[in-house]
Amino acid sequence: RVVLVGAVVGLGLAVAVGKLLEGMLFGVAVLDPVTLLLVPVSLLAVATLAAYLPARRAGQIAPITALRAE
Repeated sequence: RVVLVGAVVGLGLAVAVGKLLEGMLFGVAVLDPVTLLLVPVSLLAVATLAAYLPARRAGQIAPITALRAE
């Protein structure tokens, strides 16, 4: 949820700042749909992997073994 909220807020800020800097952008559209789609999708994919991989590894350990190690 945090990443999704960050992606939405980031997209809004990217469009707002892009409008302010429109005169300085050469060869790039302010509302470039490819960029505005790929960046949040990449961010969500990386965040999902960053959460899933450690959780999967932790799920393979028996709870009693983890408690005994403490």
